[in-house]
Amino acid sequence: MRLPFRRIAHSTESGRGSARTDGAPGSIPPEMLARVKAIEIKARRLVNDLFLGEYHAVFRGRGLEFDELRPYVPGDDVRSIDWKAMARTGQPSIRRYREDRDLTVVFVVDVSASQGAGSLERTKEDLAAELCAVLALAAIRNKDKVGLLLFASRPERYVRPSGGTTHVLRVVREVLWAQPATRGTDIGAALEYLTGVQKRRATVFLVSDFLATGFTRQMRAAARRHDIIAIRVREPIDEALPNAGVIRLADAETGRPIDVDTGSAAVREAYAQHVRGLDDERKRLFGSLGIDEIAVNVDQDYVPALLRFFKRRGVAAAG
Repeated sequence: MRLPFRRIAHSTESGRGSARTDGAPGSIPPEMLARVKAIEIKARRLVNDLFLGEYHAVFRGRGLEFDELRPYVPGDDVRSIDWKAMARTGQPSIRRYREDRDLTVVFVVDVSASQGAGSLERTKEDLAAELCAVLALAAIRNKDKVGLLLFASRPERYVRPSGGTTHVLRVVREVLWAQPATRGTDIGAALEYLTGVQKRRATVFLVSDFLATGFTRQMRAAARRHDIIAIRVREPIDEALPNAGVIRLADAETGRPIDVDTGSAAVREAYAQHVRGLDDERKRLFGSLGIDEIAVNVDQDYVPALLRFFKRRGVAAAG
């Protein structure tokens, strides 16, 4: 029996290189375009119904800038009256301001081989694309720019931040149609590349299953410059082996087969304990850096997790 699998002794490949930038991908089959359209429809509904206001409240701009001077009308806050303008004209006027957003959102997405493999019909790759669509549409609706960095063993593709719905659809298409030249996972290489190309402060959504190590130094450097939010995308087999006797598994990133006695409680516990160790180490790192984490699973609805995140950030912003 062959299952998608990430071996217990996971290693992070060290290949580092330059990501391909922009440029249109090769010919995309009609079924892929249909998937992009379906994701867009669902994401648009969720943004309109649930997330638009929450996004705006949580991710604020850099400040306020003057918009216009208009005549005072009864009911206006007298504290907003421009007394200098009134002295010049003899008429009370109100100064109006608008939020200077100028925000950039960058999605840094793991597209290693394990993201497209799995034991369920829906893959982590599918869920990552949908999450990017929801958050990117909310960003675009708030006049923010959206960029994308895909990575595997090294940075694979970089799309410069831009605006507009068409650009959001391109981001979704790029995640779904990713064809990386490498198969492993190097989060550190992706973060190092990001700090090199994204000089201005950005809101960074880092999307991965985080079943890797060796990125502490790069995460600390990136967190000093950017507001990083981790989205941990998992499926059941990432955290617990099924009790199915002796089965042959294949590492999704290397293809190496291994026979595993999943009927052994000790084997299953060793696997689960290894994953818990990775999670505990990551949570300590994120806690020390003030990095929020959104945990989602391919077999569960991700909407509650996003709503909890916005609530947490909203409370923090209000405080």
